[in-house]
Formats: sequence, C-alpha cells, structure tokens
Amino acid sequence: MTQLPEVPPTDIELTGVRNFRDVGGLPTVDGRRVRLGRLYRSGHLAHATEADAAFLAGLGLHTVFDFRNAADRKLDGDDVELPGVRNVSIPLSDPADGAEFWRLVRDGDIQQLRSILADGKGTARMIASYRAIITDRTAEHSRVLHALARDSVPALMHCAAGKDRAGLSIAVSLLAVGVEEEAIEADYLKSNDAHRRYRIKRSDTSSVGMSQEVLELLNPLFGAHPEYLAAAFTTIRETWGSTDRYLQEGLKLSAETRERLRERLLEDA
Repeated sequence: MTQLPEVPPTDIELTGVRNFRDVGGLPTVDGRRVRLGRLYRSGHLAHATEADAAFLAGLGLHTVFDFRNAADRKLDGDDVELPGVRNVSIPLSDPADGAEFWRLVRDGDIQQLRSILADGKGTARMIASYRAIITDRTAEHSRVLHALARDSVPALMHCAAGKDRAGLSIAVSLLAVGVEEEAIEADYLKSNDAHRRYRIKRSDTSSVGMSQEVLELLNPLFGAHPEYLAAAFTTIRETWGSTDRYLQEGLKLSAETRERLRERLLEDA
C-alpha cells in the first residue's frame, strides 16, 4: 500500500472549514513528488471563522476553485472573501439534477430513505455520479488544468464537502502530473477522517431521524469509498483507452501544457 508522506504543517483542522489539506508530498510514477504549498483541497469556505480566513489568506493563494452549484451556495452560503485571491466558480453538477433525491435525503423518513438508498442503491448512485463527472465535465476539468498551468497556483479546490467533485478534480489534476493512482486514492480516503468528514444535514435531528440505520443508509453518500474513485479511473480507460489519451483528447492538454503543470506543481527533478 502506498505510504503517504509525513503530515505537512498546513494539514490542520480549521474551525469552520472541513476537510482541508495540502496534497503536497504525493509521489509520481517517475519518482518526483507534488510540491507542498501548491495545491490544497477542502470543503466550502462559507463558514470560515476569522482565524480560518486569516490562515487561508496566509497561504499565498492565487485562486480558489469552487465546484458547487447554485443550490449548494443557497444552502451553505458564499465563500468568505480572501484578500487578493481570485475565486472561480466552475459548477460540476446541475442544481436541478437529483433535486428530489437530495430533498428526501434531508427530509425523508426511514421508509423513504430505504426506498432510494437500500440494497446498494446509494452506492450505485454515487458510482454513476463519478462516472458522469468524468465523461460529462471534460470542458470544466480542462479549464481548471489550463488555469493551473497558466497562472493559478497556489490553488485551493473545494465543493461542499470537499470529497466528490473536489476529490475528482484533485484526482484529475494529480493524474495530469503523473501521481500514482494508489497515492491519489490514499489521499482521497482521508476525507473519511472524523475531523474532516462532512456533517450530515437532516431536518429531523432526533434519535429517530439520525438513527444508526439512517446513518448507515446515508453512508454511501457522505463517505469516501475506494470503489467510487476506481469507477472514475475505469471510466477514463473505458472511454479513452488510457490516461494519456484522456488528458490529450478529453481534456485537450498538449505536451507543453502538461510540462508547465509539472513545473508548477512538482518538486524539481
């Protein structure tokens, strides 16, 4: 199993921002590593405290990529403003897609939750979502990578929980500079750590509305599971034949752009 590097000093627990971390230190297939202080990931920044904002402002960020949609922002709010940092909104999901499903997740009773999540239905939905983001959001991922290659590092990528949409965007960015798939997975699974995991929002917060059965039904939606990321990698190979063809044909990355990405994100050879 891939060993992650020692925890960098920026891998800390923020008060109002969940799932924050620096992906620096991850190994590439050619023996290099992602440089610390270049690429960060997290959940949304809407609830950042004054101390959180001061910490984030001190990272020297150039760009924050926000992958939430309008419904996410209505639910959680807009990100706090960080002085001198560009905020780029690139939604990776349609707010109308699955609106009724997510309403039931928040408001449904146990019978309704069983109907949409039991017997593997929750897992199947998440796998389908990961596959769709890979095949349907190539333009958005291409935009992110070209921005990173041009001028947008240090960068922070986030969605709502920092697990799925941000997780895939981080994964794609790491694939583009040659990070090992096992290392990408190991970082992805860190979103399950207790202090990082997304706090489930339910209308009924009683012992009935948040029972053990309810939490188990919801786990496929709010946990990071290796089969989800594996489905994304498999979709790349099934659709384009190889990661290189995905990067070249799907994301329109030239050899020169990929080299600029390596120069910006990796330690010196």
